[in-house]
Amino acid sequence: MGVSKEQDRTTRYKEGSLTLSGTVMLGTGVMIGAGIFALTGQMAEMTGALFPLAFLAAAVIVSFSSYSYIKISNAYPSAGGIGMYLYKAYGDRLPTAFNALLMYFSMVIAQSFLARTFGSYTMQLFGGDESGLMVPILGVSLILVAFLINLLGNRMIQGVASFIGVLKIGGILIIGLVGVWLADSLAVDFSNTGEAGAVGNFLGATALGILAFKGFTTIANSGSEVKDPHRNVGRAIVISIAACVVIYTLVGFAVASNLSLAEIIESRDYSLAAAARPALGEVGVWFTVAIAMMATAGGILASIFAVSRMLAMLTEMNLVPHNHLGMPGSIQKHTLVYTVVLGLILTAFFDLSRIAALGIIFYLIMDIALHWGVLRYLRQDVKASIWVPSVAILLDLTVLGGFVWVKLGSDPFVIGVAIATMIVIAIAAQIFLKSSARREAVESENDEAPTHRH
Repeated sequence: MGVSKEQDRTTRYKEGSLTLSGTVMLGTGVMIGAGIFALTGQMAEMTGALFPLAFLAAAVIVSFSSYSYIKISNAYPSAGGIGMYLYKAYGDRLPTAFNALLMYFSMVIAQSFLARTFGSYTMQLFGGDESGLMVPILGVSLILVAFLINLLGNRMIQGVASFIGVLKIGGILIIGLVGVWLADSLAVDFSNTGEAGAVGNFLGATALGILAFKGFTTIANSGSEVKDPHRNVGRAIVISIAACVVIYTLVGFAVASNLSLAEIIESRDYSLAAAARPALGEVGVWFTVAIAMMATAGGILASIFAVSRMLAMLTEMNLVPHNHLGMPGSIQKHTLVYTVVLGLILTAFFDLSRIAALGIIFYLIMDIALHWGVLRYLRQDVKASIWVPSVAILLDLTVLGGFVWVKLGSDPFVIGVAIATMIVIAIAAQIFLKSSARREAVESENDEAPTHRH
């Protein structure tokens, strides 16, 4: 498969520009931004008081999942990350293009999720968003600011993301520790799991919890830019997941100890700020909102960076069509623009729970395809065992099934949107791959000079 090398299609990566600690900050930055602020309440709504356990269940699943990513990134560190991994498994065929695009969309969806969460928390300083207009407006503005910072380049992004990361993780630890310390009792009432006590609901909440950990894929995407990637990509993934388990468990207990189940569900888009109110009064709310604003802003910054890079890589690999639309500059600049426009549309028109639902469905399907690729095609090359990816596939299918089942009952529209989008992606990808294969065939006929055959 020829990757054309003209200037306009190259992306510029600096190998070894990310340290281990920088990589961990980038990963935990993305993970903590999304997960903790908006998912806590949504998970509680699905599975009642068991939601701290759903976070733990999600961590177990992600630990199995991360195995395949670590194995592949050790074997082939690449800044294209998951797109490149899928290509190694499936070649330039439909499964690669389809699943890489699902990953791309799930990452764009994650940005919109962060943007809406930013809006929901910010509005808590002004007594909430009665009109329903301010949350999307704030979200859209945040994506635009992140876009401008991304145009300033790599060093700037790592600097800002690391700085925000330190503040945010410190702040969230304080919220968790103080919340647990000030709670009258740490008793989480597991007897009252609401009407949601069914296994399906727990699986659904666990699926949402996976969104809180999927930032580890950002680390896999940083591939060759990490110093000593063969050792450090895997390490960074393990450290990030472990750190998030500790932090989420703390915060989950803090929220569950300070709010009743009904209150958690009512405040589901901003439950951490609501939990700070009984414990710490308005000061606590201000502090929590400030941390949430930093966390979501930092998450969007890192996410836009990773996503635009991934799309640039897919473009270079001739897996997606590319059109400059008259824009100057490198491919990565163009993919940045597409990514931001998509994020803006989602942020403007979809609410948080729907954005999360789309994100988790796309992500899990892509994840299953990646593990299958490892089992079927790459096992020898990357020295993977059979059982870990197999367990990962079973766990993914289980939570995906539970999640779809719950959503069919509560919000079938979003399942319809997900299926329709996937059909469109599959058809468009297939048409593009066919036409580019035809183009390559024509080109090679024109170049019928002596050719080197492998």
